[in-house]
Amino acid sequence: MKKKILLFICFFYSIAHSAFPQGKLSAKILLIPLDDRPPCLQFPVKMGLVGDVELITPPHEMLGRFLDFGKSDEIIRWIDAQNIQSFDAVIISMDMIAYGGLVASRVHETEISEALKRVEIVKVIRQKSPKIKIYGSSVIMRLAPTADGKNELYREKLSKWAEISPNENQKTLTQKLESDIPQEALRNYKTARERNLKVNLFAAELAKNKVFDYLILSQDDAKAKGVHIKDRETLSQYVQSNNLTERIAIQPGADEVSMLLLARSVADKYNYRPKIKAVFSSESMADKEMPFEDRPLRKTVSFHIKAVGAREVSHINDADICFFVFTSRKEEGRAKTFADEIIAFSKKTNKGMIIVDIDPVGDVQGGDIPFTERLKEQAVFSKTSGYASWNTAGNAIGTALPHGILFGVSKPIAKLHPQKQVIDRMAEAQTWFMLNRLLDDYSYHSIVRPMSAKMIREKNWNAYRLTDEQTMPTEEFCKKELLPIVIKTVEGFYPKNSTKKLKYTSLSFDLPWNRTFEAKIDCQTIKAK
Repeated sequence: MKKKILLFICFFYSIAHSAFPQGKLSAKILLIPLDDRPPCLQFPVKMGLVGDVELITPPHEMLGRFLDFGKSDEIIRWIDAQNIQSFDAVIISMDMIAYGGLVASRVHETEISEALKRVEIVKVIRQKSPKIKIYGSSVIMRLAPTADGKNELYREKLSKWAEISPNENQKTLTQKLESDIPQEALRNYKTARERNLKVNLFAAELAKNKVFDYLILSQDDAKAKGVHIKDRETLSQYVQSNNLTERIAIQPGADEVSMLLLARSVADKYNYRPKIKAVFSSESMADKEMPFEDRPLRKTVSFHIKAVGAREVSHINDADICFFVFTSRKEEGRAKTFADEIIAFSKKTNKGMIIVDIDPVGDVQGGDIPFTERLKEQAVFSKTSGYASWNTAGNAIGTALPHGILFGVSKPIAKLHPQKQVIDRMAEAQTWFMLNRLLDDYSYHSIVRPMSAKMIREKNWNAYRLTDEQTMPTEEFCKKELLPIVIKTVEGFYPKNSTKKLKYTSLSFDLPWNRTFEAKIDCQTIKAK
């Protein structure tokens, strides 16, 4: 009898543990990215692992590459073939579905009828799985067209026209620009804007009808004035008149939105609603618009906190996470004092900590060197939940915040799934993503990329349009210059007195769009004995 009881206990134990077999992640999400660039694809896929989430995306060849647009109809057929019920959530870029990605959305190659027909796939997903969470994004078109090698003669004029044409006091200059810009180019630009607004409104209607559980209408690169203002006001009026402010967000950004929606989807799944206090290095800078954006920084931060499903609080004592926002590169001495405030905070509290480093001028792609080096010296990033410093304020905030949310939610996940392999792989994913931000956002863009720019100028190449023959030696140059920084960053990641040690094993470096603007970096490490 005792033997039978023992066998039953063993059987029950094996069944309980087989419900979460080794290698299977806690959640699975279907992602249709904005395009194939690292921020839109590599970042969310890797970030998901921090929260033990597997992101399933269409085959890479369907997503296109820069001016070779994504294959929307093939992606739709791929979605239709998926077992939607097997996913915990779906995250969809309407721009990839409708046009073939972000760059494709800026030109009029897809008619409005075709675009609206394609995005009907969202309704199909809802019909197949009525209870699944569906998160969407739809980009409000930016002012400037993409530099494609064919529009150099009028691209800046078209961008200027888009900025000033709504201004009654600029009629003379507007007319002059209209006469200088090829009429077909201007007509196609206007038609693309009209089409995109209709897709934006269709996405909002999907949210109104509860096809989308949550939608972000994101404003791509913009300024305080321009033709985009009317588009945004139209969308805002729709949201307000239909009481959709809790279901639809209208905010700056584009490339980072999949990460925001990823964080929100996981926060929704585990009902994780952290309270966040934003601490700015400069209160005056917080009230200013950052480059390529049309809202004050303080509002951008608040929009992003709400987008990830968190709550913003006014006092640090009420917060679960402190969000440090550095914008003081031009303020002498502030890099050190703000870094020291962060260092002191990290030593005296167990609260979560997120750091974002924002370029307030718009002439630097990466992080501030004195600020970052000071934090690296004290191994602060090993104790940080999330960090980013690449490109615009919205891009950086929209990476650091989701990163911190995914790290925060890993704790309740570990309680639900206390298996060692689950806890270990989330910790490894957190280390990888933090190191990747330090190596990509900071080391590459702040240190190595300026070196490569000098090399490219000396060869009379174009850093934004490298040929295949030019890309390979540029990649080799960047990897060579990056490698010693990688080794030092990896080995110094943890405090000197820590029992935890990392050792560099391999590095890959690619310029996926044949330009130095973005890089795909993968650094592998092992725990040093």
